[in-house]
Order: sequence, then structure tokens, then C-alpha cells
Amino acid sequence: MPVNLDSYKPLRELVLEAIREAIKEGILKPRERLMEIQLAEELGVSRTPIREALRKLELEGFIVMVPRKGAYVADISFKDIADVFEIRTALEGLAAGLAAERITDEELEAMERHLVEKADAIFRQDMERLIEVDTKFHEAIYKASRNQRLWTIINNLREQIQRFRTTSLAYPGRMQQSLNEHRHLVEAIQARDPQLARQLAQEHIENAEQSMIESIKKDGLPLAE
Repeated sequence: MPVNLDSYKPLRELVLEAIREAIKEGILKPRERLMEIQLAEELGVSRTPIREALRKLELEGFIVMVPRKGAYVADISFKDIADVFEIRTALEGLAAGLAAERITDEELEAMERHLVEKADAIFRQDMERLIEVDTKFHEAIYKASRNQRLWTIINNLREQIQRFRTTSLAYPGRMQQSLNEHRHLVEAIQARDPQLARQLAQEHIENAEQSMIESIKKDGLPLAE
């Protein structure tokens, strides 16, 4: 669909988000060639913001540029998944452990609200809302860790995490399982138990990784080694 020109964001940012979302949602498939002219026509823009978006998406790992052939949607490989989740497991565990020691009562209350909002999104089968609330929940933990450098490092993985988050939560039963894991994690943080919070956060990410892989297999998408 054409980008919404009424948005306050710069055109290049709107184009970037549109293509990125199409890749994350599987509209643009792994190994699919991205034609600048076609994308420009579909989004209702010139080729210049398309070209800028493709360069940025290459840096983020969403596409690969093949010499003399053009841009292609990047494969999702077992190595890609393992690398991102390995880092995320360690960082999320650290953030949760620190949050259990440093979180405020107001932040705990906000996390409780996120649980209610997530349950409502699951009930309504609103995937877009679910992804939004799930993201806010994890960001609340990063904030409560009181470690800005940790937040910065995790934020550098943000787009890759978002791509994987969508696929993982789409696996049958994962939405409710994820909610239950979040509830147990909040309970551990409320109990000011850093060790348990760290363990539960790590298990949560490991389960998300497994659901991600199973979801890809279920959809029949190829996974490079």
C-alpha cells in the first residue's frame, strides 16, 4: 500500500518502515528480489527513498546486496537465530536480575498493566497490538535495570528482535505461553529475587527461540545453515 504522507515522519523513514514491516510479516519472502521500480510504484514514491531504505536495511541485516544482481530479502538462518537469541538471552537475564533489585513500585504497577493489556490483545487476536505490548513489557524491564548501557546494547538489536518476535508469537500456543512466562517473571521481580528473575527471563527467551524455529518450519520457509 502507498505510504501515509500525512505522517509527521520524513518520507525516507516511512518507506524504510513499510519495507521493513513487509519483511517481518512475511509479505516479502526470504530470497525474494527487491526491485526498486516495483517498490516505488507500490509505495507511491520515487526511487530515491527506496534506494536509501535498501541501504539501511542492508546494514540492519534484513536484505543482502548481490553484485550485478541487486537486492534480495536476507535468508533467516539457524546461525542468525542462534546468534541473536544467544546475545538476547544473556542481556535479558541480566536486565531482569538488575530490575528485581532496582525496580520502583510505580514501575511494577506499569508492568502489571502490560500483563492485562497483553491478555486483552491475545483475547482479541490482535497481533499488532500484542507485539506493541510485548515490546513495552521488555522495555519496562530494561528501564528498571537502571543500566543505560545495557539498554543501548539491547536497542542495537531492536529490529532483529522485532523480526523474530513476530514470527515466534505466531506459533500456535506461544501467545498464551508467553503471557504466563511474563506473569511468573513479574512475580519474581516483585519478590525481589534477582536469581529467579534472571533464570525465568533466560528461559523465556530460550522458549521464544524454539517457537521461532518451529514457526518457520511450520510455514515451510527455508532455513539456511
